[in-house]
Amino acid sequence: MLAHAGGLALDPLQIAPAAGFAALYAVRARTLAGQGRPVPAWRQACWYGGLAVIVASLVSPLGHLAQERFVAHMAEHLLIADIGALALALGLTGPLLAPLLRNPALSWLRVLAHPAAALGLWAANLVFWHLAGPHEAAVRADAAHALQHLCFIGAGANVWLALLGPLPKPAWFGNLAKLGYIVAVRLLGTVVANVFLWAPDAFYDVYDAPDPLADQIAAGTVMMVEESILTICLLGWLFVRSAREDSERQELLELAAGRGVALDERRAARAVAAGRGEELRRRIKGGPHG
Repeated sequence: MLAHAGGLALDPLQIAPAAGFAALYAVRARTLAGQGRPVPAWRQACWYGGLAVIVASLVSPLGHLAQERFVAHMAEHLLIADIGALALALGLTGPLLAPLLRNPALSWLRVLAHPAAALGLWAANLVFWHLAGPHEAAVRADAAHALQHLCFIGAGANVWLALLGPLPKPAWFGNLAKLGYIVAVRLLGTVVANVFLWAPDAFYDVYDAPDPLADQIAAGTVMMVEESILTICLLGWLFVRSAREDSERQELLELAAGRGVALDERRAARAVAAGRGEELRRRIKGGPHG
């Protein structure tokens, strides 16, 4: 039976990290605003919205049902590791992350944000926490459950930061590589979902479901549907981004030609991809004929 359905799960181990990150973000955003470099409102909305999604998933009745049904646990994880983590990634900017990146002891963060490293960590984390031992330990023990959620959110935010974040990207990581990255993330998730869908037996005996196999199939179905929707949204974003970058790059090249400023296509493409097209535009206007 659903022993805990209907209540709120006010577990400090689950809620405290979100409150801490909200406070740190607020302090840094206020500092930047005082320096005349305010964080765009839409990014702040993404950050706090992502935290709200994560907290709501953990403290709502869904958080209780996740202890009883695998399908609810899967829905909870998709909300925090995909939707919530994606919103957190969109909420970050270079100036917000600057204090962390300038700290020599945290230089390894740049390595983790490399697309190859981020994808590998995300895949390893996904597989590890769906192995029977770690997964059942997380259901049975609050500390292990909190660690599981932190790993899902951290790996999820990192994999989206490598795609969408403000840190410099490798030269090879253009729009075509980004397309491959999105496809790779979704294929890895699809493999895990299909394992749950087509396995002849239930993997976990920690849930209180009348039909554990049906519960597992439902969890795999939820995972497939959510990932399909998210993939369509990301591919749409990539298409729009690619079209916008092509247009902006061409405008910069034409402006440079008209001003008598030397500008090769590769440099224009790098500036646009890094979000520095407007900065390059100002430099061109200050060129020989500016």
